[in-house]
Amino acid sequence: MTAAASHYSYWITVLLMVAGLYIVIARGNLVKKLIGLSIFQTSVYLLYIAPGKLIGGTPPILAEGFRLYSNPLPHVLILTAIVVGVATLALGLAIVVRIREAYGSIEEDEILAADRAAERRPAESR
Repeated sequence: MTAAASHYSYWITVLLMVAGLYIVIARGNLVKKLIGLSIFQTSVYLLYIAPGKLIGGTPPILAEGFRLYSNPLPHVLILTAIVVGVATLALGLAIVVRIREAYGSIEEDEILAADRAAERRPAESR
């Protein structure tokens, strides 16, 4: 097995990072941006979980005959990160709903155009 093929989980992580970052940068729809952030977060989860599993490692319970133990800390940290990520995504979606109520759109260009028009209006009325 080649070195590149043996690290397939890292290749998937990099692919998800690039895809998530591209979605955040290239899309104007706020919901799509949140989905891109979620994909990016998933890649970070994989980055932490991948080295946490040792081939031949056992759960960290001391017993006779076992010398190689897997570290449970990355898995525990990722469980916490998943909960924080879901809460952040829920908050982001709630903010998008409020933005849609205020501006009537969730497209970034339309929201910025509405803000520029609102800034010009008071200056014209003077």
